[in-house]
Formats: sequence, structure tokens, C-alpha cells
Amino acid sequence: MGACKCAYAEVIQLEKFVINGGKPLTGEVSISGAKNAAVAILPATILAVDKCIIENLPDISDVAVSLQILSALGAQIRMLTKNSYEIDTSHITATQVPDELSRQMRASYYFLGALLGRFGSGKVAMPGGCNFGVRPIDQHVKGFTALGAKVMVEGGFINASTETGRLKGANIYLDVVSVGATMNIMMAAVRAEGNTVIENAAKEPHIVDLANFLNSMGANIRGAGTDTIKIQGVDRLRGGSYAIIPDQIEAGTYMAAVAATGGQILVKNIIPKHMDCITAKLVEMGVEVEEREDTLLVRRSGPLQKANVKTMPYPGFPTDMQPQITTVLCLAEGTSLVTESVWNNRYRYVDELKRMGASIQVDDKTAVVEGVDHLTGAPIQACDLRAGAALVIAALAAKGESEISCVQYIERGYEDIVTKLQGLGASIRTVEVPGESEELEAHIG
Repeated sequence: MGACKCAYAEVIQLEKFVINGGKPLTGEVSISGAKNAAVAILPATILAVDKCIIENLPDISDVAVSLQILSALGAQIRMLTKNSYEIDTSHITATQVPDELSRQMRASYYFLGALLGRFGSGKVAMPGGCNFGVRPIDQHVKGFTALGAKVMVEGGFINASTETGRLKGANIYLDVVSVGATMNIMMAAVRAEGNTVIENAAKEPHIVDLANFLNSMGANIRGAGTDTIKIQGVDRLRGGSYAIIPDQIEAGTYMAAVAATGGQILVKNIIPKHMDCITAKLVEMGVEVEEREDTLLVRRSGPLQKANVKTMPYPGFPTDMQPQITTVLCLAEGTSLVTESVWNNRYRYVDELKRMGASIQVDDKTAVVEGVDHLTGAPIQACDLRAGAALVIAALAAKGESEISCVQYIERGYEDIVTKLQGLGASIRTVEVPGESEELEAHIG
């Protein structure tokens, strides 16, 4: 495990978070729209050839890049509010995503499915990659090929095209459960000729959200949220308005934060059912969670208990919450086991936690976490989005001051995180780091 090196695709003013920890969190926090839904729904507007109004978009850098890509392709974009945009894709003619933009975020590959679905061709740079594991696109390629596209992966680009300009429905069995492939194939298939069946499909809430959005425009998708998705191709989609679901992982992150620090917070604007997989594990650890209609009251007053965690596709415990829960377990009584079954090499943040006094041993996909009495503030560095969120949690719980660098990774997926934490009583502020600039890769989360 080496140190994480922070890099960005342009010269920027780097920032740090300075956190004085050891204070319980109290108050209310409102959850933003789901990043993982937004980065698929925005490309999906290409399929409408019409005006779409997308509401509850999180104000994060991944959304900003997605909007830049749409604009570069020829879409007309009008900001209605901070979290709502009108997107008119009727004038798009370009089918290649600009290289410099696609490399800034992994989810740029969703544009390939959308472009294939509308134009029968598309070209996207290989997604910018985080080093916490190989993110193969083989299942995406398998799906596109089954639908009749010829797919070439060369020179750092994925190029897909059809001879006829329109895809044909097919039965597709995914060898591994892949959220990205499921969503990409859905977008490609909605305007294909005939019927498509995706078997062994992913079941995450943002898959259902994408299906609901496409159906609201006239698509015919059934079975989203199960392991078999059936799509009857349609000739055209219309525009319309759609509000994105709340972010399950953002909500889980704030729940983990109060578990680590103690205190009580009301997590607002959520779908409690989406939180069950996270809630159950926190309750097992001694956290009290009271479910209401669209809120969760989360309280921790007693000691944290050890627990074993294994990441699994939805409805299992999400891999995107693994770093945050591991951080909480650092403060639990006894020895906990964390098993990462989705991605390789997702423990790079562990070295940073050790700097703060955590006792963690990593062996391949398993982390053995020995609970300690407390963590101590230290200078630490975010490696990717969710690892960065875990370090924020560690710093909030630690005694003394921590400085977190490379916070641009955190800002990829958390809207107004500093303001929201300040509203919960945390001592956190942003500090500019003058005279530093490096290249940023699109590290994943």
C-alpha cells in the first residue's frame, strides 16, 4: 500500500480541510440527490431528443463535468436553480466525448450507452481510474456487442458503432453483477429494435431511478431492482421533468459520522428502505436508529460494539460505505473483520488511519480492525472519494487537529460537506493551500 498521491487535470487552487475533533455531532442534515443516479441520468437525457428538466441534482464536481460533456456534445443547458437544470438535447450531433472531460470522471462511460442508443455510435476515452482496483469494462462491451455494436478498445478509447445506425434487442447475461454495465446496457437498449433481457443485473436504487426516469420519457423497462430487467425497445422518447432520489451513500456517511463521534442527528430527505443495509450494521454496533417517513434519527451514547462487515451488491452492505464503516470500527470494543468482496485494493486509506492511531491489519480483501480507545489528529491525505469521507469521519472523532489534503476527491460526491458538518456542530473549515497544483485523475467512488 503506498501513499496516495493527489493529482488534478488542470491547474487549481488546492484546498485542505482543517478539523478539530472530539465533539459529538448534533442537529439536522438534509441529504442531496444521489451522485450515482445523477451521473447516469444526465447522459440518458441524450436519448430524449427533447427538453428535460432534472431536479435534485447534487451540486458536486461529477455533475458539473457531466453537464460540461453534454454542452460540448451540443446540448443547450439552462440552470434553473442550484440543483435543477433544463437540458435540451435535440440539437446534439457529436458522438465523441471530449477526451479531457471524460478522463475527469469514471462515469463518463455512461455517455457511450446513451450515444449508442440514439445514434448507433459513440466514442469515449477509457474512464479515468482510481487505483483501488481494476474496473473492467468487459461486461459493458459484452452487452453492446450482443446488441449488434462493433466495439473497439484501442489507444485509450472505447469506440462503438453499428452498421445500420440502430441496435437490435438481445438476451444478455452478465458474468458478474455490474452496476455500470447494467445501466449502460439499459440506456443502449431502450431505443433498440425488439426486446432486450438483462440477466444477473445489478439491483441498486440508482438502477431503479434510471429506469423510472427513462420510463417517464416513454421507455418500456420492467424488472429494475430485480436481477432480470426486460426492455421493449421504442422508436422515440419525449422530454419531461424528473427529480433524482436522495443519496444513500451520503446519508450513510453522516450516519457513520455520528456513530464515530457520538451525539444525535436527524438525517432528512432520504428513503429509509434504501438505508436498511447500512442501518442494520450500525444498530448491531450499538447505534440507535429511529425510522420515520423520510428521515432517520441516529443516536450513539454508549460504547461501540465490534461487528463483521462484508461488502456485497445491493441489498448487501455497499462497497461505497466500506471505508466509512471501517473507520467507525476503529473505535469499537474488540476485534472486527471487514471483507471487501466487490473491489480489489480498496484499503489504501488504512495507512492514513494508522497515522491517527488506528490498529488495522490488511490481508488481501480482509481487514482485521482492533478497536482503540481514541484516534489522534494528524495530517492525512484523501486517496479517492469514499476514502476521503472516511478520513473526515476519523478526524471528527479524533482528539486534536487534523489537516486533510486532496479534498477535491471528497467534493466529487458530497455537496456542501463543510457547511453541513458545521451545521451539526463540527469544527471544520476549508483552508487554501497556495502555490500547489498537480494533475488530478478521476479517482473513483
